[in-house]
Amino acid sequence: MSTERLVILALAALAGACRQDMHDQPKYRPLRPSTFFRDGRASRPLVPNTVARGQPGEVSAPPPVTVALLRRGQERFDIYCSPCHDRVGTGKGMIVQRGFKPPPSLHIDRLRQVPDAHLFDVITDGFGAMPSYAAQVPADDRWAITRYVRALQLSQNARLADVPPAERSRLETAGK
Repeated sequence: MSTERLVILALAALAGACRQDMHDQPKYRPLRPSTFFRDGRASRPLVPNTVARGQPGEVSAPPPVTVALLRRGQERFDIYCSPCHDRVGTGKGMIVQRGFKPPPSLHIDRLRQVPDAHLFDVITDGFGAMPSYAAQVPADDRWAITRYVRALQLSQNARLADVPPAERSRLETAGK
């Protein structure tokens, strides 16, 4: 055998003997001892003052409906939602006019009947072609948008019976 072949064979044997695949790595199992960390624990403590995405604390409780909240929701809706849903939520926004697939109207029965938490979750996690807006829109603003969507839905599907009696008579006389 030639010297070149012996060198190549020796290098191949050494490379195979030194092989270290991912399955040879040390494994750190939760709540088990570890020699890697000084404190001897494999589980690492959480970094103070941080909240991981999707953890409790990021999702706030639904706030009460106020005029200020609805104004904030309208502002955020106009910025983030109207390009697809348009400003009244019919699903005929500017991107649809440019040839993209339209989202569903926010005024269909199915979406009028879902819980508020569903609307909040769709804004947070996305659904279908809609991406997640969790990184762009803080949780408080997602709730404001959710409350505003409910106001939009009511505005497009209101009946005279929904109006308080004192205001109803004023509307009836104004229409004459």
